[in-house]
Amino acid sequence: MDERAAGRVDEAAVLVDAGRRVVVLSGAGMSTASGIPDFRGPKGVWTRNPDAEKLSSIDHYVADPEVRRRAWLMRLDSPAWRAVPGRGHRAIVHLERRGQLDTLVTQNIDGLHQEAGTSPELVAEVHGTIREVVCLSCGWRDVAGPTLDRVRAGEADPHCLECDGLLKSATISFGQNLIPDDLQRAFTAAERCDVLLAVGSTLSVYPIAQMVPIARNAGADIVIVNGERTELDSLASVVVNADLNEALPLICGGVAPLPG
Repeated sequence: MDERAAGRVDEAAVLVDAGRRVVVLSGAGMSTASGIPDFRGPKGVWTRNPDAEKLSSIDHYVADPEVRRRAWLMRLDSPAWRAVPGRGHRAIVHLERRGQLDTLVTQNIDGLHQEAGTSPELVAEVHGTIREVVCLSCGWRDVAGPTLDRVRAGEADPHCLECDGLLKSATISFGQNLIPDDLQRAFTAAERCDVLLAVGSTLSVYPIAQMVPIARNAGADIVIVNGERTELDSLASVVVNADLNEALPLICGGVAPLPG
C-alpha cells in the first residue's frame, strides 16, 4: 500500500471507529478478492464467454431446457463452493463484534459474508444467493445441496418435488425484479446510519447504488474502499483505492477468526 493510500486508510478508520451505526454495502470486489470472477470485468465470466450471459436471463432460462441444463452445470462447478472468505469479509465480522454493524447489504450471491461469520439476520442479499434454490411456480425454497446432488446424479433439468415446476438458483436474473422488501431494508438502513462503508463496488448498478446519496443526504459519512475509482467518489468523505483484504482490517480495527 502506498503512502497516500495508507493516509486515506487512517482517515477512514477514524470515521468508522466513531460510527455507532455502520452500514456496509459490498460488491463484486469482495468476491474477486476470494477468487470468484466477476461478470463484466476484464476477466469476467461474460467477458470471456459472452454466450454465458444467456444463462442469467430469466426469459432464456424459462424457455429453453438447454439453457437450464447449462445453468445447472455452471452452478455445480461454481468457484463459490471452493472459495474461502478473505480478510476483508472477516474485518466486517470484527465490526459486528464491536457492536457497530447495523446492516450488511451485499450485491454478491456467494454467501461468503455469512461463511465468514456475519450474523445472517444482519445481511440483505439484494441479488439473491447461489446457496439456495427456488421453484418458479409454487415458491418452494430450500438449500441448494440436495438439488445439486440430483444434477450430479444425472438429472439435467431438476424440477420441483412439490409441484413439478421449474427450479432455479435463488439468484436474481435479468428480467426478474429485485425483492421490494430487500430494497426497502437497504434504503432504510442507509437513511439511519451515521457511516456508510461501501466496499468492492463500482457503485454503478442501480437502484442499490442509491444507498450512497441517501446516506449522504441524511448526514452520514461515506467511506468508499475499492481497487479503482467509482462513479460516486465525489459523495465520499474518504475514498481509499487499495486492496480490500489489506485495507479493511485496518479500517475496521481487526479481523475475526473464521467460524469453527
